[in-house]
Amino acid sequence: MVTDPIADLLNRIRNAAQRGHDAVVVPASKMKGEILRILKEEGFIGPFEKSDAGGHPAFKIELRYVEQGRPVIAGTARISRPGRRVYVGKQDVPKTRGGLGVTIVSTSKGVMTERECRRAGLGGEVLCSVW
Repeated sequence: MVTDPIADLLNRIRNAAQRGHDAVVVPASKMKGEILRILKEEGFIGPFEKSDAGGHPAFKIELRYVEQGRPVIAGTARISRPGRRVYVGKQDVPKTRGGLGVTIVSTSKGVMTERECRRAGLGGEVLCSVW
């Protein structure tokens, strides 16, 4: 059993990318699906698809690399954890690396990036940052 599924997702992606794998399989959930959708839209990962791994729903994620096999994802940070939730108002939504990364926020209107939050005037729970 995993106590923090979002941190597990980020670690599996980062570890697989550092090892040079083409794809990685992670257990599926709605929240993970939304996070993966944002990472794909922002260009951090390739396409992903839902499948069954050992009878359980899972996502197969294709990883992306830049020149000389360097992974596109240089780093990840889990902001709000099960032991310490982090909420921000619409005026306090953080940027990641001066706008070079993406911060993923769970709002009342769904999971979105920090840029979408500012545009919509929403705050929420800051899930993670990817750069």
